[in-house]
Amino acid sequence: MTPDVQDGYVHPLTERYASSEMQQVFSPNHRFGIWRRLWLALAESESELGLSIPEGALEEMRRNLDALDLEKAAEYERRFRHDVMAHVHLFGDSAPSARGIIHLGATSAFIGDNTDLILHREAMKLVRARLVRTVRELVAFAREHREVPTLGYTHFQPAQATTVGKRATLWIQDLLLDIEEMEHRLESLRFRGVRGTTGTQASFLELFGGDHGKVEELDRLVTERMGFAQSYGVTGQTYPRKVDAAIVGSLAGVAASLSKFGNDLRLLAHLQEVEEPFETEQIGSSAMPYKRNPMRAERICALARHVITLSLDPVVTAATQWFERTLDDSANRRLSIPDAFLTLDGALVLAENVASGLVLHPDVVRRNLETHLPFIAMESVLMRAVESGGGDRQSLHERIRRHAFASSEKMKAGEENDLVRRIADDHVFGMDEATLGTLLDPSKHVGRAPEQVDRFLEEWADPVVERLFEEADHLAGAPDVRV
Repeated sequence: MTPDVQDGYVHPLTERYASSEMQQVFSPNHRFGIWRRLWLALAESESELGLSIPEGALEEMRRNLDALDLEKAAEYERRFRHDVMAHVHLFGDSAPSARGIIHLGATSAFIGDNTDLILHREAMKLVRARLVRTVRELVAFAREHREVPTLGYTHFQPAQATTVGKRATLWIQDLLLDIEEMEHRLESLRFRGVRGTTGTQASFLELFGGDHGKVEELDRLVTERMGFAQSYGVTGQTYPRKVDAAIVGSLAGVAASLSKFGNDLRLLAHLQEVEEPFETEQIGSSAMPYKRNPMRAERICALARHVITLSLDPVVTAATQWFERTLDDSANRRLSIPDAFLTLDGALVLAENVASGLVLHPDVVRRNLETHLPFIAMESVLMRAVESGGGDRQSLHERIRRHAFASSEKMKAGEENDLVRRIADDHVFGMDEATLGTLLDPSKHVGRAPEQVDRFLEEWADPVVERLFEEADHLAGAPDVRV
């Protein structure tokens, strides 16, 4: 580690968690490269609409879009105390013949806000890509274990049987809903456009000699050049800060899904039924060499929690903007929104990695289920006893409840589950142990779980993966779990 790194704070998101793809989205080079493309789009559109802008100036701007000297930009910013004006001067140094028309008629929000919308669009596409890749891995796991019976829980108390695959579809469905939400956010995202200092377009109306049509066409041309179908109908100085609140709220929704997945895996690890990937030389504990902690699932939950808490920032910002704009949004947005994307990205990288390497221990799954299977079979006992005329449902339910609680108390004392024998000895039910034994086949208690898995994957999950995976694979690639 170099001395300068030792003496300065290094953000864990860039050092440990966020992928290189998401870091690139929010990198200075990428951001300032978009600034220059916005200035070019503005100048090209102004020229197209009749302003006197030499083609040579536009050509010089095009040639120098990525000629960024960030050290010199920092020097300018120290002088001017204004980041946008620092880069106006820097771009003018690279394209001197365009110096007089760079940023013509624009305000800083034209650069900052429009760039943010472009970055948020790119980041949301990457989030969607990682969601799709994670779903794809969980689909394979669910399909493979579609009919493996396992103990289902409510309140984390033994309930009825389900299957390993059916449980996995619950995780998948949450993530599919998140993909729907991301697609809605992407489809409804608009451009701030060319609006001027307080959103009135006054500076552009002056530039075009009072021609309202040209001002409207300028907004349309720049919006189109930057890849958006529409700009927001009206703005103040900034685009509506409710947009940020909605986007980060959607990220928090993804985080909630990932946290649920991570928490379920932590519980399953405790039950020793399903484990996350564990590498050959991985150490679970510095003090306890035998430990195999679900550290990736724990990290998913930790990162997800941070995203959920970050979602409060944009809501408060939207609620406290004054009239056309107040600058108390700026510093907060620089922190909260990129951090939300970068943190969620780290959780998604881990989620795909875990989903692709889940280890099922079928013997443990079967043993845990069989321990509680007599209790689960009691619903079938109840229905058969009612059908055979053994009594009314309520009185039979009460007898089973008493037998079950008595058997449960014995199990807590370390004895075996004797519920089947208790029911066989109770003449009201009219069933011997052999008859009751036929009800202890786990596959008879999973209902339509295997069929539900098949239908859900075929109708809901597979079409989404097929539609989006090629783009997802291009954007996200294989996950890189660095720590």
